[in-house]
Amino acid sequence: MATAKNRSGKLRLWLWLAIIIAGLGAIAWTVWGDGLRRTGAAGTAYAAHVACSCRFVAGRSLDDCAKDKLAGMELVSLSEEPQAKSVTASIPLVASETATWREGYACVLDEWEG
Repeated sequence: MATAKNRSGKLRLWLWLAIIIAGLGAIAWTVWGDGLRRTGAAGTAYAAHVACSCRFVAGRSLDDCAKDKLAGMELVSLSEEPQAKSVTASIPLVASETATWREGYACVLDEWEG
């Protein structure tokens, strides 16, 4: 049988491992996060614009438009706001961009704040 001291030692070891892994993750995000956010912003802007045009200019369903994503864009998810005639493309925890259909302009990206 495991003693209370033995269980306490294992718990402490797991806690330290979790702290180390979280710390390494924070360091990696600090080092590579900016490039990832910039690349993600460009990818989501592209996907939002293409999907908005597909949806509100070509009149296809959003599910059908999602088939047009390029290889390597599997993490990009699409959502629409039919009343606003807009499509948002996002990569969780990285980037999100929206394109909106406007009379006389077709689909236009919302203004970037970066």
